[in-house]
Amino acid sequence: MRMRWACVNDKAGRAVRSGERGVVFHLGGEDGPERARGTGGRNSAVHQRGGGGEPGDHLVCGAAAGGRGIPCLRGLGVGAPERVATRERYRERGLSDEQLVESFCLLLGMGGETLDDFEQAAKEKGLAQLIGHGFPSPTRAKQFLYDFHDAAQQKEATTQRSLIPGLVRPENAPLEGLHAAIRATVFAAQSAAPAMSATVDMDASIIESRKQEACWTYEGTKGYQPVVAVWAEKDLILRDEFRDGNVPAGSGLLEVAKEALATLPKGLERIYFRSDTAGYTHDLLNWLRAEVEGRAPITFGVSADMSAELRAVIEKLGEKAWKPLARRSGEPDERRHWAEVEFIPDAPSHVKGRRPDRYLAIRIQPRQGKLFSDGSEVKYFAIVTNDWTRPGDELIHWQRRRCGTIEHTHEVLKNELGAGTLPCGRFGANAAWFRLNALTYNLLSLIRQTGLPPELATAKPKRLRFKLLCVAGEIVHHARRLFVRLWGTLTEQGGLLERARLALRRLAMLLAGARASPRSEAQAHTGGASPEAAP
Repeated sequence: MRMRWACVNDKAGRAVRSGERGVVFHLGGEDGPERARGTGGRNSAVHQRGGGGEPGDHLVCGAAAGGRGIPCLRGLGVGAPERVATRERYRERGLSDEQLVESFCLLLGMGGETLDDFEQAAKEKGLAQLIGHGFPSPTRAKQFLYDFHDAAQQKEATTQRSLIPGLVRPENAPLEGLHAAIRATVFAAQSAAPAMSATVDMDASIIESRKQEACWTYEGTKGYQPVVAVWAEKDLILRDEFRDGNVPAGSGLLEVAKEALATLPKGLERIYFRSDTAGYTHDLLNWLRAEVEGRAPITFGVSADMSAELRAVIEKLGEKAWKPLARRSGEPDERRHWAEVEFIPDAPSHVKGRRPDRYLAIRIQPRQGKLFSDGSEVKYFAIVTNDWTRPGDELIHWQRRRCGTIEHTHEVLKNELGAGTLPCGRFGANAAWFRLNALTYNLLSLIRQTGLPPELATAKPKRLRFKLLCVAGEIVHHARRLFVRLWGTLTEQGGLLERARLALRRLAMLLAGARASPRSEAQAHTGGASPEAAP
């Protein structure tokens, strides 16, 4: 493959080199990262070359393109010390908290899924020079996760769970510090492309685990069942809560919903909320209906439990009440119908003087001569909403579209990142690991939305690694400057990496200007919502 030298700028922005033999970016000057020299021969990690005006030291890096974007991401303020206030450090030397968080996110982004993968990452000396620090050892990484585990707090929670098995374990301050970094990604995404409305999807998912500390789930396997709330339009995780496997999916969802909406940026005109039957609880529905000062109105669509009372009302509907329910593509489906249902549940969710909720029933009939797995001839489902303006079939399709967002998020977290491989048996450490995966998910979404072309706007991490993150390159030291040379068209004018780098740099400058005012700084730390305005 033919290579050429691209234009490289010095710190003043002047072109310092152009030629015919590669694509090079200038990464640092005299005050940049220290030069790392190799000591071996041709098979060592560093090859010494020289003569003819060529750069002197060469270091091959297997993820040069991904490492090249790290300085740009730092400008977004995601890993700043004031935003990742994790815990009191037990020693001052070594990697800082923000460097450790950055190392975890970079490892997960490159495809690592266990702590042992840090051993391989530490061998990438060129990548360490690109990001300005090395990777922690597997032992040091595990110790970092252990620091999120409060043994006294978890012992007390275990005692309480012996009396109330479905109790949700509380979070500690270090875990909340990691959530502050997630808020920063939401603020950055809103600054790049302001939105006036947001759709929040919430659901739980089971992570199977054979660890002794894992609990039995409703599926009959041992594991954990974290809850995640996602901003559907931005594909960003707003809130995650790591839970034991035997915690009911609907337990404590009100607090998760409150935290998720508090992470949304301020100034939204409308909020939409979708959930499965786990969200069909009186406390959550009452909170969604309520008019809260400083909070945008909420339109919700929640799958309703098929109680005996609700099923009895649905079965009494005449055939004329049922209307055909076409597929989302518009194709007719003679097996599916929907109907309006007049239903008022028990007293806890009914308030005198308030308009009752709208119930929509869905009827699915099997093909002729077949039965469902439970032996029934007809399946009924129901949705409850406070939206009386849109047609019923449109509301049903809208509510069910959450399966394409929240389930996609769980699939990526567990199968394309490392959330499906928990590092140890300590609950707090596993919760931190899951949240670091959520932070990595948001960073990759932010890169896709702000720095990549539309054809990669929905790309999963696997494709991003193939196209961008894990592209090999050569690290070059010359005249007290650090360069990276990449092959192909990534860095040509309009190339993928060059476009991403410039877009992230513009976003960093935008955020720097936004944080200059005290009001915007408060929004940056709260994800756009001040504490007094939070729901």
